[in-house]
Amino acid sequence: MKILISADMEGATGVTWPEDVLPGASQWERCRGLLTSDVNAAVLGFYDGGADQVLINEAHSTMRNLLLERLDARVELLTGRHKNLSMVEGVQRGDVDGIAFLAYHTGAGAEGVLAHTYLANSITGVWLNGLPASEGTLNAHVVAEYGVPVILVTGDDLTCVDAAGYAPDAITVAVKDHVSRYAAVCRTPARTAADIRAAATEAAALAVRHEPVRGGPFTVEVEFDAEHLSLAAAVVPGVERSGERRVEYTSGTMYEGIRTFKAVTTVVSAAVEEQYG
Repeated sequence: MKILISADMEGATGVTWPEDVLPGASQWERCRGLLTSDVNAAVLGFYDGGADQVLINEAHSTMRNLLLERLDARVELLTGRHKNLSMVEGVQRGDVDGIAFLAYHTGAGAEGVLAHTYLANSITGVWLNGLPASEGTLNAHVVAEYGVPVILVTGDDLTCVDAAGYAPDAITVAVKDHVSRYAAVCRTPARTAADIRAAATEAAALAVRHEPVRGGPFTVEVEFDAEHLSLAAAVVPGVERSGERRVEYTSGTMYEGIRTFKAVTTVVSAAVEEQYG
């Protein structure tokens, strides 16, 4: 049994503030250890549950956050940027039986600790076939095309509620309870490690590959906080403006859909001005 862990950071134990997740910030250095603890707990649980291999894919920002030297010696770490499937890179190899979304968060425009979708700001909402979509939603549709179930999701309590919409069979662990975008009631690392390990042990039984799901076409709509960003996004082939601050595109598969979404966010991030957005 091979498990893929997609490790984001905003949903990690103790993380509540932008500097907790911004590479190079002093609090980021401290929170790297908290994220690594969460991931290690999941790794231990998956091996307890019968996994033979665990591959961890870094999924946050520069994708160089986990402390390799503190990880369980049995794992492999896929670290660094510019990967075909970004947050779920590795699922396309054909040997993954289940995937865990670790330290995830809710989507742009929703309540939740450090809620966003790909870009920390600028994007105010994302919809997939007319329904609000978080990163978890988008990624779950990608991995479904490879026959891989989402078996575990961790983050704040609202992230667990969100996960029920895109992975209703997954085991969820809330490591903190949302108070505001920048505040939460946090459990201690010792407690969350125990909770995550127990959940991962249980979740390992759900790691059973299924027939690939071909659910397309997929229409993705993205709303920005400024009109000029929709203009910038519309330079991406296939992307059209659907409103003053909105764009949309339709893809036959979510493999294509997530890659177009990456292109849109890359172009838009380059169009943001320091003072005026």
